[in-house]
Amino acid sequence: MQNRSFIITGQNLTVKNSVEIVLQNKKISLSKSSEKKIKDSRNLVEKWINEGKIIYGITTGFGEFKDVRISIQDTEKLQRNLIVSHSAGTGSYIPDFIVRLMLLFRINSLANGFSGVRLELMNHLIKFFNSGIIPLIPSQGSVGSSGDLSPLSHLALTLIGEGYCKINGEILKSSEALAVKNIKPVKLSSKEGLALINGTQMMSAYLCKSVYDAQNLSKLADVSGSLSLEALRGTVKAFSDKLQKTRPHKGQIKCAKNLRRLLDGSEIMKSHKNCGKVQDAYSLRCMPQVHGAVKDTIEYCRKVLEVEINSVTDNPLIFSSTEEHIEGGNFHGEPLALIADFLAIAISELGNISERRTARLLDGSLSGLPRFLVPEGGINSGLMIAQYTAASIVSENKVLCHPASVDSIPTSANQEDHNSMGSVGARKCFEVVNNVRKILSVEFLCAAQGIDFLRPLKSGKGSEEAYRLIRKKTKHVSYDVITSDLILQMSELIFSFEFLASVEKKSGEIL
Repeated sequence: MQNRSFIITGQNLTVKNSVEIVLQNKKISLSKSSEKKIKDSRNLVEKWINEGKIIYGITTGFGEFKDVRISIQDTEKLQRNLIVSHSAGTGSYIPDFIVRLMLLFRINSLANGFSGVRLELMNHLIKFFNSGIIPLIPSQGSVGSSGDLSPLSHLALTLIGEGYCKINGEILKSSEALAVKNIKPVKLSSKEGLALINGTQMMSAYLCKSVYDAQNLSKLADVSGSLSLEALRGTVKAFSDKLQKTRPHKGQIKCAKNLRRLLDGSEIMKSHKNCGKVQDAYSLRCMPQVHGAVKDTIEYCRKVLEVEINSVTDNPLIFSSTEEHIEGGNFHGEPLALIADFLAIAISELGNISERRTARLLDGSLSGLPRFLVPEGGINSGLMIAQYTAASIVSENKVLCHPASVDSIPTSANQEDHNSMGSVGARKCFEVVNNVRKILSVEFLCAAQGIDFLRPLKSGKGSEEAYRLIRKKTKHVSYDVITSDLILQMSELIFSFEFLASVEKKSGEIL
């Protein structure tokens, strides 16, 4: 079942199934309905070319050269020149996983049949995707309008046998990589170069992985928060369903429900029921309000993104049913630019509040636990510097969360005078999400260490299972060791598929 072919229709991708296609190396194929739509739009393009019709990007130049007429004899040369000249990226290469998503999304967009490409090109793209060849694409160079021109040009470059690719981690010239997989370089016909590079697929790919990971981070933050609450001997009163319903944000209600499930049956909670504490600090008490707002933001971003990855984002578009070509701006990345900034800000807040819980765990005057969570303090520093690491990353995220979408620099001699900078925002968001993974890893490390000092009392159903899994793979820190190794071990554990799945078996689904 793992490698079963996924049929592309142009309208059936989600964040979840897109990530799974790449993660599981699924093959893809084109639906019959898409094949018909592609043929119909291509026939119309060829009819117009034979009639000598003036159409942007087909019989004219691009951008500022929109008024320059191109002869039929120069059509192939025009498309090749477009790809070569627009391959102007720089910087580190885009991660392999993101490149695969880019190619998937480009194929899905073209499958809608409004781009005027040949069915032969679509079959070539699908064969290329299924081969597992990964184009080397520099990450910098897109301003997020007229689509991700430069990154997508580097992708298209490999299809024509130029540039570089990876096969099984080995970097090869594209011509060599294609030969290894018995794929011939494609010769682009009219409109096809433009159709390949005029789109928002780099932004979409980064954001797809970010949204997918953010959904998991949101759940993990509830688990780490529940462990911290127990280690700090807090109360579940603030998570009352009755209280949440007086401010019925969906995410807030979900988070409170998660926390109640995770903490259900906790012996630690019962042990200090009459301790005299009135209420907990915000980083504990306000988890439903903060984590919940993040959940709602992730859900909003997911909905916007799923519209985008099933949209047609090149220009001009071909409407075969009415025999029209319409020049427009579907390539403009503004919808994605805004959610990239929004998502980065929201996810950074999970990191902010997590670091505050970590700080409380390590501060003996606030936690009632050994200072820095080590028995023999002084000769041992314990987990002191783990909080420094979390604080450092939190601060870094504050810089990365400066919005990219509020900026615009004109390009193409002011023909393209407003740009979204969504590609910058999407790359920053991806980095923020990866940073928060590390921050949560630190909290899990410290929370589990704190609970060690409260044994033999057991945690709640879900939090106890999380603690059990942690202690199955990692040891209590009795004396100083290399803390970096501990953080890495924790990260690998909590972000494994088995971790959340095992916790949910005990607590019920984490929303």
